[in-house]
Amino acid sequence: MKKRILIIGACGQIGTELTAFLRNKYGAHKVVASDIREGDDELMESGPFEVLDAMDYDAVQDIVINYEITDVYLMAAMLSATGEKFPMKAWNLNMNSLFNVLNLAKEGKVDKVFWPSSIAVFGSTTPKQDTPQRTVMEPSTVYGISKQTGERWCEYYNKRFGVDVRSIRYPGIISYKTLPGGGTTDYAVDIYHKALKHKKYICFLNAETTLPMMYMEDAIRATVGIMEADEKDIKIKSSYNLSAMSFNPEDVTASIKKHIPEFTISYEPDFRQEIADSWPSSIDDSKAREDWGWQHKYSLDEMTEEMLKNLKGEYK
Repeated sequence: MKKRILIIGACGQIGTELTAFLRNKYGAHKVVASDIREGDDELMESGPFEVLDAMDYDAVQDIVINYEITDVYLMAAMLSATGEKFPMKAWNLNMNSLFNVLNLAKEGKVDKVFWPSSIAVFGSTTPKQDTPQRTVMEPSTVYGISKQTGERWCEYYNKRFGVDVRSIRYPGIISYKTLPGGGTTDYAVDIYHKALKHKKYICFLNAETTLPMMYMEDAIRATVGIMEADEKDIKIKSSYNLSAMSFNPEDVTASIKKHIPEFTISYEPDFRQEIADSWPSSIDDSKAREDWGWQHKYSLDEMTEEMLKNLKGEYK
């Protein structure tokens, strides 16, 4: 069976690495990257690329038809912290892009859709420890509201129209390859850069803010894993809880100090603290593990070792 993939939002933090992974796996000519702007040289030169506004239905449809796309990974979104500054822009981008792709699938022009949700769907009334797959969801951010709404629409399109749409609720994602994209968990990327560059970091969350996190390699494996699973094994049609580890800034600091003993951290919480306080501190992802075999690979110390090793060259 032929497989041709379109990644929408390929220049983002996850999209960049997902594009590289899928091109390596399936062949560069079978993976079309797209975004509102051009990406870096590596992304642009490694395979087909289209400048695309994810909110333009006709433009998305043209690419789907021209390239005979079978699978769409919709990674375009405005994240939590940026979304609070531009609420209507965030809502319009996050929702309209989803409807465009779901409708193309409903019309039989696409076989399969991946759409990421987030721990932002949860709120202050959600159980914070081992947050269950099904629980109270009262998000307090535009990003979280759009993701919760998107989950409901994904389930609706599956049950009403038979659309094969798959989703996972990403925790904070940490990578050395791309810079943060405006999320509340961005400190967990930035802290490694500052540790190598300045040996100190000022954190915008307080020391005790424990949040679910994941190393990028695990996030990519989960994303491709759920798309490659048999459709009969995808029993949750809204979005799966996903987790690997939970930590706070003090935990990361202790992990970094094993490699950079002189590293120090101080705290100046800003508006992102209130967002983080509304999110879970740990996630129960047993359904993903049971249904389609999800397993994470990286612990905090293993991730720290990888981050520092790969970033070291930038700060010599």
